[in-house]
Amino acid sequence: QVQLVESGGGLVQPGGSLTLSCAASGFTFFSAYDVSWYRQAPAQERELVASMARADGTTNYADSVKGRFYISRDDAKNSVHLQMNNLKYEDTAVYYCKAERSLGPIWGQGTQVTVSS
Repeated sequence: QVQLVESGGGLVQPGGSLTLSCAASGFTFFSAYDVSWYRQAPAQERELVASMARADGTTNYADSVKGRFYISRDDAKNSVHLQMNNLKYEDTAVYYCKAERSLGPIWGQGTQVTVSS
């Protein structure tokens, strides 16, 4: 059974940093999956934050996080990371990891990030 488990969320002050991790298990070839991070704030729709293609590692970021967030993956360790710098109040949300290939997406359960002074 394939599974994604996020970790690293928490409470941080504005301007601070956090690194989220997503551990994948049960995958035969994790490197064959496109990976991404999404977030969902209260009463808002889930939105794409960052993605990384499996083929060439091409990354894509939401305009709101460009220059502050960085996605990376370690296929040897079946993991994906999201480095978040200069965090803002509006970054507060539940962050989800997603892995996807032809059979459809696999989601993690999410980790809460709260930016507050």
